Amino acid sequence: MLCAMSLANSMSSIVLIDLKCRSRGWEGNGWDQCGRPIKVNMNYWNEDAVQRHETHPARDAERSLHTLEHEKLGVVGKSEAPIGVFDSGAGGLTILSALRYELPYENYVYFGDTAHCPYGTRIASEIIELSVQGSRFLIEQGVKLIVVACNTASQAALNTLRATFETVHFVGVVPAVKPAARATKKGRIGIAATNQATKAIYLQQLIDEFAGGIQAYAVGCPELVTLVEHGELDGPLVEETVKQALQPILKEDIDVIVLGCTHFPALRPVIERITAHQVQVIDSGLAVARRTHYVLDAEGLIQPENSNHTHAGALQVWCSGDANVFSNVASKLLGYSVVAHQARC
Repeated sequence: MLCAMSLANSMSSIVLIDLKCRSRGWEGNGWDQCGRPIKVNMNYWNEDAVQRHETHPARDAERSLHTLEHEKLGVVGKSEAPIGVFDSGAGGLTILSALRYELPYENYVYFGDTAHCPYGTRIASEIIELSVQGSRFLIEQGVKLIVVACNTASQAALNTLRATFETVHFVGVVPAVKPAARATKKGRIGIAATNQATKAIYLQQLIDEFAGGIQAYAVGCPELVTLVEHGELDGPLVEETVKQALQPILKEDIDVIVLGCTHFPALRPVIERITAHQVQVIDSGLAVARRTHYVLDAEGLIQPENSNHTHAGALQVWCSGDANVFSNVASKLLGYSVVAHQARC
């Protein structure tokens, strides 16, 4: 059974997840910032995939030595390409920080789709289309791999992205349910996410697979996304907003909170403070960074040793909304000056 409890003064919704059931999908209307409905074209990415399936690679025995050597050189050249990071807005910058810690000499191109943020209140078809558009923009920048640094986009669009852009490697974000289930001593965990993510079947599947016998409580916290997008990361008003948003799961006597949205690690100090450091807070940042490292290594795409290891790799930051606003927010989240550029995609 999926039981929902609504709060009169909050936009959040809490879901007590029964391990024997499956969450149902949900419907809704999507609007752009001007109040116009977004038209979703569900076919344009499929056409590309079909065309790629109609091309057949040559067999190794039929290739010349010149061709094989050229392909090897192509892999080396591609290893020097940047890593693309994509999010609905500023949340993915928390993943970018983990990536730059794990892979400091790689170059990065970050794209925040701030004109359409938040994704967590949109229907799946809109999220898929926006994710395809964002990925296409990063591919046009010549990236070798794309990290979908958004839980909502990963759950809704990752399979479509991999089918659409078959030659590109994708790494998605998964809510840290498995480590949370291992860490809890009370057998009770909370999951803070977007409204869409809390209702996703994928989250229920993760709980079924990795948290058997654990009571899991999920709450949608759209107001926390808004705080981070505005660069409001601390202070009395922020603390009160975070406390109210998380109250539905905190009152369930949990001892672990999963940050199931990449925006939320930016509020970790506040979350730890309002829980008096009595609740363990877990996010997916380091796990995503390690997974990215593994994929690059396995595919021979790590930045070559002799390329440039004297200082950190370069970073380009793009957004679909106001570049000045995003520059300020990104600089605050990352802790160093960032100049964002507006993308036309």
